[in-house]
Amino acid sequence: MLDFAQLKKNLKKPVEGFKTIRLAVLGDSATQFVVQAIKGMGVEHSLNLNVFEAEFNQIDRQILDPSSELYEFNAEVILIFQSSHKLLQKYNKTAENERFSFAEENVVHIKQWLSALQAKTNAKIIFCNYTEEDDQVFGQYANKVESSFIFQLRKLNYLLQELAVQTNNLYICDLSTIQNTIGREKFWLPAIYTNTEMVVSIDALPYFAHAVVKIIAAFQGFFKKCIILDLDNTTWGGVIGDDGIENIQIGQLGIGKAFTEFQYWVKKLQQRGIIVAVCSKNTESVAKEPFEKHPDMVLRLSDIAVFVANWENKADNIRKIQQILNIGFDSMVFVDDNPFERTIVRENIPQICVPELPEDPALYLDYLYGLNLFETVSYSGEDAKRTEQYQKEAERVIFQESFTNEDDFLKSLDMISDTKPFDDFSIPRIAQLSQRSNQFNLRTVRYTEEDVKQIAQSNEYLTLSFTLEDKFGDNGLICAVILEKCDDGTGRKYSTPTLFIDTWFMSCRVLKRGMEAYTLNSIVELAKVNGYNQIVGEYIPTPKNEIVRDHYKNLGFEATDNENIWKLDVEKYKMKEIYITKK
Repeated sequence: MLDFAQLKKNLKKPVEGFKTIRLAVLGDSATQFVVQAIKGMGVEHSLNLNVFEAEFNQIDRQILDPSSELYEFNAEVILIFQSSHKLLQKYNKTAENERFSFAEENVVHIKQWLSALQAKTNAKIIFCNYTEEDDQVFGQYANKVESSFIFQLRKLNYLLQELAVQTNNLYICDLSTIQNTIGREKFWLPAIYTNTEMVVSIDALPYFAHAVVKIIAAFQGFFKKCIILDLDNTTWGGVIGDDGIENIQIGQLGIGKAFTEFQYWVKKLQQRGIIVAVCSKNTESVAKEPFEKHPDMVLRLSDIAVFVANWENKADNIRKIQQILNIGFDSMVFVDDNPFERTIVRENIPQICVPELPEDPALYLDYLYGLNLFETVSYSGEDAKRTEQYQKEAERVIFQESFTNEDDFLKSLDMISDTKPFDDFSIPRIAQLSQRSNQFNLRTVRYTEEDVKQIAQSNEYLTLSFTLEDKFGDNGLICAVILEKCDDGTGRKYSTPTLFIDTWFMSCRVLKRGMEAYTLNSIVELAKVNGYNQIVGEYIPTPKNEIVRDHYKNLGFEATDNENIWKLDVEKYKMKEIYITKK
């Protein structure tokens, strides 16, 4: 973790080409150094954070006054930070008989803030939970006294979590866990607070900033999707080729316990939707044997999306994995105990994340926990299917190699798509795809579930969602399109009734199967049914979506004076030949 001095130095670095995010910071205590740390951490994540910092202890005024500077700033993300120490002061002034409902009353106030914010802005809200602070009035017995401060504080954090579950654009920054991890003595310095009103110490600021920026980066689709594992002395102890399956270290005895717990962590990541791959210098049959036969293995072959074990260069093997998964190298994490292999991969694939594992396997997990590599702002039941989907994709790649003609291959897949407007079932997945899609994303606009729900219910838009299944399996929902109606003085101004493609994103897993043409055919059909003569598309370039730079050109759109704006005459369009059947 960078220290605060290093984060301040980052503020002098150039940020040209970085994604600019408007962030508002509202706090009940001094936030100047908090803002500096967050902006400096943003540079580490290629984010240029344009920050509005509210005046000291002005949360109520900024949120409840519709003409406040907060709303003038038009923030994309709003960070709200209340300290436990300030909360204790409020608790001390509360009548004794009212302390039983202290947590509930504070949640009511937070709900008022959220209601006011949602009425005036579409910003995503990051709310810091409360670090634990015990006034020791009851000692350990406070856990049995409902009116005690620590009881109410813990209850408030729980109620805040429940509120976040119910509120789509509300996200929790877990300061309580940060303090528990680094220690209260490091997080909170009473002498500094007394003189400066700072409630977070200089040493704790980088941890605070790291947590906040990780959430903001996840909003922008900057998060890890895949973990690639070495095997010997990483996934298990020992060398399978030398020690044999019966002698590798795994299970509940000695250091084997550390490897077992590491595997449980990877298994939970896989169940959450993180892709798990293997890259090992080994004979494949030998490397697979523990997954198939060892009774103490937590991970099984069914958990591995792509398994590469041979004696070739690991950087080259990771490139093979990337080609099969079709995700960016910057979405991958490579975990290997060998410093030499880590260096080779870093030098050959600089975009990939390669953690510098400790020498002692017992320290692997705590080190990886601290990196928080797999931050996310969404989760759906679809995620649990991701490993199987990528396993099927590997089968498709192998199957395709048996064809010399691409059309014959596509015909043989027996592809079917369920094509329909957004509905309550698809909205969570569409919001998630919006957050995750970076490469095939024409305008890279991010939406929360609440955003998508409002669009689906609006008369100003038409929407389409697409699933895709074939002989190998179901890919689930893989594409979404949002079309803005531009007629009768609404939306953008055009001389003829026009549908503007506000959003078109698609999973890269289904590229080169005709899905792009099928989607455009569906858009044109929808335009004709609703009386629109023209379709306009826009490409907004980002560092990650270069693959769709010529998307509209390749589909037959006409160029305009603006090199990133393309138009299509609906009446002149000829439906493209495809091998996908509508369900």
